[in-house]
Amino acid sequence: MRMHSYLTPWHRAPWRLAALPLVLALGACAFAPDSGPPAVAQPAQYGVEPAPATGASGNGVAQRFERGAQPVPAWWKRYGSDALNALVEEGLANSPDLAAAERRLAGAREQLRGQVNSSLLPSVDAGASATRNRALTMPNLPQPTALYNVFTGQIQATYDLDLFGAARFANASLAAQVEQQAFQLESARRSLAGNIVTGAITSASLAERVALTEKQVVLLRQVARDTQRRYELGSASQNDALDADQDAATLEASLPGLRARWHATRHALAVLLGRNPDQAPPDLAFASLAVPAQVPVVVPSELLAARPDIQVAEAVVQAAAADVGLATAQLFPSLSLSASMGKGGFGWADALSGAGSIWAIGASLTQPIFHGGALLAERSAAKERYEASVLQYKQTVLTAFRDVADTLSRLDAGGQALASAEASRRAAELSYRNTASRVRLGALAPYTEYASEQHYVAARLRELEYANDRLTETAALFQAMGSPVDAVQTAQRPQ
Repeated sequence: MRMHSYLTPWHRAPWRLAALPLVLALGACAFAPDSGPPAVAQPAQYGVEPAPATGASGNGVAQRFERGAQPVPAWWKRYGSDALNALVEEGLANSPDLAAAERRLAGAREQLRGQVNSSLLPSVDAGASATRNRALTMPNLPQPTALYNVFTGQIQATYDLDLFGAARFANASLAAQVEQQAFQLESARRSLAGNIVTGAITSASLAERVALTEKQVVLLRQVARDTQRRYELGSASQNDALDADQDAATLEASLPGLRARWHATRHALAVLLGRNPDQAPPDLAFASLAVPAQVPVVVPSELLAARPDIQVAEAVVQAAAADVGLATAQLFPSLSLSASMGKGGFGWADALSGAGSIWAIGASLTQPIFHGGALLAERSAAKERYEASVLQYKQTVLTAFRDVADTLSRLDAGGQALASAEASRRAAELSYRNTASRVRLGALAPYTEYASEQHYVAARLRELEYANDRLTETAALFQAMGSPVDAVQTAQRPQ
């Protein structure tokens, strides 16, 4: 005979929910999943082709890629420019964005400290009250109402016992969120340093490009005037004259946009330094920027600990794992202890006397039984958020690997392009010098010297563009490798 046959499934549901914590405990169910970094397959090499040990020679430097090296602190110093070093230091010291992020992190740490202390220590409060009351008396008494005063003063203490780790998991979740902010601050510092370096290099390059383009326009205008005179003398066609004038006008039309881009870069650099745009620093001499001869290539396994974006993703996983533990712990009983003591009476004399002493002590045990499935749904939702954070972590790692692979590929290709551009510039320079010598000897017409010099200036512009790309891509590689700002990384795990 089934003794519980009278219970319908609806009637049995609360009993099942009440027994759930016991079932979980007896089954040795883990409250939270592993909060460590998820396993990610690491590539043997970053890209489809292995990075070369040495890049193409450009500007007299063949960069060497140091495989297995550690990230380089203060990597911008390898450009050999004191002025660039000063700009980075100024930006790190004066950036309002960094200062705001530091304040937010400090506030988050204070919040964590308060939450941890409140979960470990009892809460103690003091209270006092004085009331005058009017109450009904017993029937048939001469006076139907009674007036009296009540004075009380007491101290109350409460303490929640963390039997199943709810407070511990809540603290772990908040600590992981604080850790996220710490790594985000470190990421912001590194990004700021990289943006200052890239902005200073680009601004110096644009300043030279503007100067060379202005010179090129002057030369093309001279070629156009000479071609027009030759057309008037019958030694050139009208189309030759029109084409020369069109070439000069087309190049001249590009100058305003180039100047605007230069000015915008200087304005952006000033803001990165914490200055107003009108206080942009003077441009660096582009030729004073050395190409870093040695660039570290961190192995994939060490890249995971070097990049703050990956560390942020790991902290998200830790917070999500703690949230699963918290949601699980909330299915279990909670126990709270309370105690109070003080004085009370119908008058000050009574309250302050020995007879006025009052006290209470007790315990409260609460076991969730039925909440409409809300607690189980929250636990399931927390588990889904955890799985999503694991997948997002893996995506962040894959994106970091691709970032390194793309930067290595661009840097290698840029070095080869710069070497070719240097060869082209040397050939154009030699051709220009030969042409100028022949013009002085009377073997060539004067206009050929202007045309040859214009080709030489155009070759210098192409070389300058590739040289700028090499310098900025080197900075991008330092960042992709997780190179820190300081010798000791500032983003430490909260204790």
